[in-house]
Amino acid sequence: MATKECNKEFSSECVLLTPEEVSFFQLFRILFPGDKGKENFVDSQKGVESTFKRRWIIFISILVQKFLQSVAKPLSWFGSKFETGLNLSSSNGSFRMLLLNCFRGNIQWPDKTSSTFLSFNGHLDKRVELDKSIKPGDSRYHAALSIMSAKASYENEAYIKTTVEDQWKMEFLGFFDFWNDYQEKATTQAFILRDKSGGSDTIIVAFRGTETFDADAWCTDFDLSWYEIPGVGNIHGGFMKALGLKKNLGWPKEIKQDDSHPQVAYYAIREMLREHLKASDQTKFLVTGHSLGAALAILFPAVLVLHEEGWMLDRLLGVYAFGQPRVGDQKFGEFMTEQLKKHSIPYFRFVYCNDLVPRLPYDDTALMFKHFGTCLYFNSSYEGKVSSFLPHNPHISNN
Repeated sequence: MATKECNKEFSSECVLLTPEEVSFFQLFRILFPGDKGKENFVDSQKGVESTFKRRWIIFISILVQKFLQSVAKPLSWFGSKFETGLNLSSSNGSFRMLLLNCFRGNIQWPDKTSSTFLSFNGHLDKRVELDKSIKPGDSRYHAALSIMSAKASYENEAYIKTTVEDQWKMEFLGFFDFWNDYQEKATTQAFILRDKSGGSDTIIVAFRGTETFDADAWCTDFDLSWYEIPGVGNIHGGFMKALGLKKNLGWPKEIKQDDSHPQVAYYAIREMLREHLKASDQTKFLVTGHSLGAALAILFPAVLVLHEEGWMLDRLLGVYAFGQPRVGDQKFGEFMTEQLKKHSIPYFRFVYCNDLVPRLPYDDTALMFKHFGTCLYFNSSYEGKVSSFLPHNPHISNN
């Protein structure tokens, strides 16, 4: 279905890019002057400024997405084989046993759905246990639990369930593959857990970030479509689509679920939270994620604001974003800063050293994306500094 069929009444202006609608000949025509809002692959209510910088951004965004779409299957196949190779050793007990089983002709192949199978991201950091020195009630506790939840979100359902129940001794509420109306497939993942330790009752929503071999997730990141919402500001279109923007409906407060495909993220998560929060006045929640997941984590309360879900926002303990890209312009940042303050919601962005993702999309005059909230910046020596902006020097100290 073409993007031009999207309901855009919730926004005062937008620029929507549809890579699948453009030929390579048309792609290079983007670089030359002309009203790109009239092209079948660029949908704009008022037309697109014909500056070279804006045309270049559209060109790069569509070019990268078309390339990712063309390599999606081989990339997924390679990723699957690569991760299987990484898990061979653990499936056979050790590297030594793997060699012995090779000679015996009795190799134990890893099961991708098992609780012991690790993704490529998981192999980079195999830690599972929570920091025992940080107890419930400690000001660092929610951040520590959030970062481990964001890390675990890259794994399969069995792994996450085992980790939550057996390692963390908490309640596993579910793992979900959510529908993206624009990609027309389930490409957004999240899991939900419940922590009742230390006398508290907290639900944690953890969005998965960009998987290394997932072309659809990379397309979401590079989709520089945007929507301007009156009184709110400009917001990254790719992230909005991943969170659950309905193609033919926009952001209605309530929807009727289409049983022909999985639910979309925002509405399904909101409904689950509504049930738990209404069941107990003591239950609260927080949202977290890494990379793409971090972008979805801060956009989730933004849509709650649009839908005037004030009572839910009052129960939100915080947003913990790790390696988060920029999600909107300065007006959006100012709007959300005011709303977070109104509902006393802490919002922390954790940035490690010279990680490129938090520095994208750029905050130049063409894109105008801006960060907001408290930046907790850590250099390569893990020395931290609280800042209201994103430092450019990766060797910044505590001073």
